[in-house]
Amino acid sequence: MNPAILALEDGTVFEGRAFGALTERSGEVVFNTSITGYQEIFTDPSYAGQIVVLTYPQIGNYGANDGDSESIRPFIEGLVVRDFSPVVSSWRSEQAADEFLKLHNIPIIDSIDTRKLVRHLRIRGVMRGVLSSITTDAKLLIEKAKAAPSMAGLDLATRVSATSRYDWSSPVEPCSPSERIRNAPLTHHVVAYDFGIKRNILRRLVTSGCRVTVVPAGTKAEDVLDLKPDGIFLSNGPGDPEPLEAQAAEVRKLIGKKPIFGICLGHQILGLAFGGKTYKLKFGHRGGNHPVLNKRTNKVEITAQNHGFAVDPDSIADSVAEVTHINLNDNTVEGLRHKSEPVFCVQYHPEAAPGPHDSLYLFEDFTRLIQESKK
Repeated sequence: MNPAILALEDGTVFEGRAFGALTERSGEVVFNTSITGYQEIFTDPSYAGQIVVLTYPQIGNYGANDGDSESIRPFIEGLVVRDFSPVVSSWRSEQAADEFLKLHNIPIIDSIDTRKLVRHLRIRGVMRGVLSSITTDAKLLIEKAKAAPSMAGLDLATRVSATSRYDWSSPVEPCSPSERIRNAPLTHHVVAYDFGIKRNILRRLVTSGCRVTVVPAGTKAEDVLDLKPDGIFLSNGPGDPEPLEAQAAEVRKLIGKKPIFGICLGHQILGLAFGGKTYKLKFGHRGGNHPVLNKRTNKVEITAQNHGFAVDPDSIADSVAEVTHINLNDNTVEGLRHKSEPVFCVQYHPEAAPGPHDSLYLFEDFTRLIQESKK
C-alpha cells in the first residue's frame, strides 16, 4: 500500500495508508458520526471544500451504487477513516467505494486513530488540512494547510449549483421489497432553489405531491414567479451563508408571495432574509442522531444534520419570526417560522437519506401551506 498523510494547519500530522486516488487535496477537516450512508455523505454537495472524517470504524464494506448518490458526483475533498474495506459485500453494490472515489480523483487515508483526530477537532475546532498520497513531506503539507482558504467567508453554493433550470419528477423508491411508499398525486408546482440540493429532498417533494422545477442559485425572484409556482423551496448547500446576501435579497422579495420552505443553507438564507445574521460553529453538527426539540409540540426529534454555521436568534426581530426548533446538545437554532407569512425552515435534514424519519412531517406541513394558499 502507498503511504498517505493528513496534515492540519496547527501542525498535527496523521500518517496512514492510501486508498482512492493518488493525489493531494486541501479543505476544512470535519467529522461525521453517522453509522451508515457513507456514499450519501460522499455525494452531498454540502461537503464541498471539506475533508470528511467518518467516526464509524469500517467504511467501504457495502460498496457503492448509482441509486445511493445524492448528486451527480462526490463533492468531498478527501476521506479519512479508521479501516477502509477493500472487500465489498452487498447485493446492491455496483463498484467498490474506493474505485468510486478514485474515478473522481478523491484521496482516502485509513489506518489512523480517528478517535484521537475527532477529539482534537472537538477541542481545537475544525481546521484546514491537506490530505496527500503523493508526498510524505509533513512540513510542506502543514504549510499548504495554513495557506488553504478558510471556510468563513467562502461562497461555495454558487459553485455547486446547477447552471440551468431542470425538472424533477422521480419519487422516493423503496429500499427493500417489503417497504411500501405512498406517493401523492402531483397537484402542486414547487420551484426549488439549488444551492447544492440533495436528490432525496427532490424525491420527498415529489412523494408529497409536488412537481418540481429546480433553478440555479442566482435566479431572480421575478423569474421564479414567472414560473407560476404554488410554493418555493430553498435547498441545502456548502460554505458560509453570509456571502449569499444577493440570494437572501431575492428570497426577501418572495416572502409573502408564495409559501416557502427552507432546509439547512436554505434555513440560513431565510435567516438572512429575515434581517438576521449567522455565525460559525466550533466544530459543527454532522451525523444522524442529533436531538432537536420542537417547541410547538414539545416533542424531541432525532435528526440528521450537516452544517458548520448557525443563525443567531438575537439578530432577528421578535416581530418577524419565531424560533420553532432548538438543538438539545448546544441550544442552537434548528428551526424558524415567519410570524405572519407561510414561511418556515429547519437547519437539519428531514429527508435524512439515510437516517431517522422523525421529521418527515415537515414536507406535509409545506404541502398543507400550499393548499391553504391556493384557497
